[in-house]
Amino acid sequence: MTEAQPDTTTVSSARVWNYLLGGTDNFAIDQLVGDRIRDSFPDIVVLAREQRKFLVRVVTHLVAEAGVRQFLDIGAGLPAANNTHEVARRIAPETRVVYVDRDPMVRAHARALLAGGPPGGTDYVHCAAEDPEAILRESARTLDLTAPVAVIMCGLLGNVPDYDDARAIVTRLFDGLPSGSYLAVSDGCDTSPGIIAAVQGANQAGHPYNLRSPAQIAGYLDGLDIVPPGVVPIPQWRPEPGANPPPMDGRSGLARKP
Repeated sequence: MTEAQPDTTTVSSARVWNYLLGGTDNFAIDQLVGDRIRDSFPDIVVLAREQRKFLVRVVTHLVAEAGVRQFLDIGAGLPAANNTHEVARRIAPETRVVYVDRDPMVRAHARALLAGGPPGGTDYVHCAAEDPEAILRESARTLDLTAPVAVIMCGLLGNVPDYDDARAIVTRLFDGLPSGSYLAVSDGCDTSPGIIAAVQGANQAGHPYNLRSPAQIAGYLDGLDIVPPGVVPIPQWRPEPGANPPPMDGRSGLARKP
């Protein structure tokens, strides 16, 4: 069966993010949308970089301090520096990681990136976040779903149009995971006119994204035990010593299933 090829006429969240981070794995339509966002909200580039730094910090914490050895990174996007499996395995080489995305370009890059890894330790699932049951089913090839799993959702849930649907995705996913599993979330929020205008422009250009309030982002973690410092601006989640975190129209947090 011939695999689906990237659609160069439809904007992709993964490719827009890649463009904003200075990557080359994107098309003209992604660059157009990225430019519109950046023109109306220049800090989007800072937000993108800070979200990547959050990923590194939260994975490091989960492996080094919480003892997690399994990760499910949903909406992983195109590979960049310090991918989840690279960060985790610098601390614990036995860590298993499954990446999930629905962009064909992400699939192609993920397979190339993972080809040199240890057999069975890393996998890629081509699936939409809206089908958590399929994600769990396919992830079971690599992960032991009877043991704790850390789920990473960075910049993902804002792509789900309806907030209740986004929360339901989390609920359905964690219904299939055991006690001791973790959820790390990070998303843009509606805390300044600049980011609201930027997202409105992106939506008009065909790249739908849904800003949520800080309380709504915290709502993704309802029913879980929130890890200090709570749901905070992205750069303020356990910053490196000596760091001076900038203000940010985005929130991140980590919580554990009791």
